[in-house]
Amino acid sequence: MKTKALLLALTSFAFALGSQAQSTTFGVRAGVNFQNINGKESNGDDTKNKLKTGFNVGVNAEIPVATDFYVQPGVLFTTKGAKSKKDDDIKLNISYIEVPINFLYKPGLGDGKLILGIGPYIAFGIGGKYTDSNGKEWDLKFKNDITLTQWAQNYYIKRMDFGGNLLFGYELSSKLSAQLNAQLGMVNINPDIQDFSSDKTKYKNTGFGVSVGYRF
Repeated sequence: MKTKALLLALTSFAFALGSQAQSTTFGVRAGVNFQNINGKESNGDDTKNKLKTGFNVGVNAEIPVATDFYVQPGVLFTTKGAKSKKDDDIKLNISYIEVPINFLYKPGLGDGKLILGIGPYIAFGIGGKYTDSNGKEWDLKFKNDITLTQWAQNYYIKRMDFGGNLLFGYELSSKLSAQLNAQLGMVNINPDIQDFSSDKTKYKNTGFGVSVGYRF
């Protein structure tokens, strides 16, 4: 409920700005993700995963709020997950619809503009696969709370993810741009398991990537 309230507040804020802005521009962006899942396993040990390559593609708007400062809401389709360090066959792929709201500083630099940004994101899981050590694929299921029986029969995660973005890039005078971005998940995406009070599992999405974009 708190996550939904936050999403509503962020979305309302973005649309309120957009309704007042006269110089809003729109853009498209696509890139490569290098994702991981960090945190704790059920016994409290640190996770032992490694990066998995994914991608993102989407649209955004830039709303000027002061000289060289902008609010940039967007909508992305993005893939996240991780691979096991012990066995490359074990991997988790998660597909999300993600809504970032970044706050940008874009001062002039040469013929273009430097891009510095920070802001929150909220993401909705829409699908995915878990592959076990035998190569068997399981369709990912989304629930906040599960039973021990469910935990043994399928692979579950929470649907909602929330975290922060940090980005650095450059926009050419032609409106083409390139940027580096880092992302840190701030919520545990592992579901709570009923009657498993000793479970210490905490999984959080983390990653970085590179992308290119164009403003219209």
